[in-house]
Amino acid sequence: MNVCLIGNSLTNLVLAKILANKNIKATIFYEPNRKSKFFSRTIGISKNNYDFFTDQVLDIQKISWTIKSIKVFNELSLEDEILNFGVGNSKLFLIVKYNELFKLLNKNLSNNKYIKRCKIKNKSFYDTILINNQFDFIINSDSENKISKEIFFKKIRKNYKSLAYTTLIQHDECINNQAIQIFTKKGPLAFLPCSNTETSIIFSIIDRHQNEKEIKENIIIYNQKYKINSFSKFEKFNLKFSTLRNYYKNNILCFGDNLHKIHPMAGQGFNMTLRDIKIFSSLIDSKLDLGLPLDSSILKDFENNTKHLNYIFSSGINFIYEFFKIDNYFENKFSKKIFEHIGKKDYFNKIATKFADQGIIF
Repeated sequence: MNVCLIGNSLTNLVLAKILANKNIKATIFYEPNRKSKFFSRTIGISKNNYDFFTDQVLDIQKISWTIKSIKVFNELSLEDEILNFGVGNSKLFLIVKYNELFKLLNKNLSNNKYIKRCKIKNKSFYDTILINNQFDFIINSDSENKISKEIFFKKIRKNYKSLAYTTLIQHDECINNQAIQIFTKKGPLAFLPCSNTETSIIFSIIDRHQNEKEIKENIIIYNQKYKINSFSKFEKFNLKFSTLRNYYKNNILCFGDNLHKIHPMAGQGFNMTLRDIKIFSSLIDSKLDLGLPLDSSILKDFENNTKHLNYIFSSGINFIYEFFKIDNYFENKFSKKIFEHIGKKDYFNKIATKFADQGIIF
């Protein structure tokens, strides 16, 4: 069995490790001029996915920071939260710096005999890979290449017309195991602890014309906890929602952000990908256990098992974003009444926490 993985992404590194665990050869093809821009980006990994990652991929305890609860505020309630998830839990989810995780996983895979890396030297690679029979199937995690643009271009799309700004703040030492989400008039603002002296910030701003100075000033205004000493360099990216209409064609399967992109406010993008990887891994195991060949039929099985769940989940995240966007426009009148009723109910908190941890389970 021989698999081609296109794109030097975190998704493909995890997939390569999962395949190597099953003694399946994987070759990662990548464009050498693609550079990571994720120096201040962090990833939230749910407890359920963290357990899977530790068991099947790599122990990341040394580079992760435990979050025990999440407090949610809006523009009119900066002192009293409207929601509080995870109270009493020892581990709700974990924060990992993207670059640290990428480097650690990359190093771990460097001597794996089942994994190879090859540079894509010219554009003819994409045509060649489609017509030769070198690989049993191809997994494409890069949404910007020729295969994505010419074969997998049918998507449900939405442009949020917003920019997400990320940075890391250094601050005085404090007990720092509680994430904070504030739905401001300018857009969602998240404080995600990385240590007792460092916190990641992602600010999704609807007004694209804000400069770095104005963004810092807004963060300081909404900050209710930290004595900030410094900001790292700001990075930004456009916010879009998308989901592919078809996950595969012939022996090509799309994966990761190529399958689905969602708003980062809930920190669920990489969690969705990890849930996809778990399902894909389970499908491979089922065929191996039955002595069946690992052919392109597994790609159809994967789509049948994940497409509806991913669409419902991503649409749910989109609905939450739109709700708070409208709610802020009407000065939080809706959220105040709704969350006064359900916000303190244990049953609602348990359901919401399970949804964030495990996704949709039927």
